[in-house]
Amino acid sequence: MNGTFVTGLGEVLVDDDVIAKCAGAAACECFGIVGMSAISVKDGLARLLKKENLSKGVTASIENNKLRIELHVIVSYGINIPSVCQNLVENVKYRVEDTTGLEVKRIDIYVEGVRVID
Repeated sequence: MNGTFVTGLGEVLVDDDVIAKCAGAAACECFGIVGMSAISVKDGLARLLKKENLSKGVTASIENNKLRIELHVIVSYGINIPSVCQNLVENVKYRVEDTTGLEVKRIDIYVEGVRVID
């Protein structure tokens, strides 16, 4: 599914992968977020994704031109997870809405792991 909006000159389609990359990049800029996570179906372990795979830790779906985003993240050890998640929601919502022009209806965060940062 793609997000669509109409301008004075025509129709603009925004692909789900563009939204996922935007959300993943915004998430990685947040304090306390080590990176995005992918879950291995094979062994059920969360693994940290490299920067070029940011969209693999994000699921974006569009219903009635409103976005629903799921973020799978790994956080830094010793930080307040609810505070980091609140900051994460605000930052991702702002960046995605500003970039795509589409409204974010819901953001779900799944903390898949904790890492000690040196």
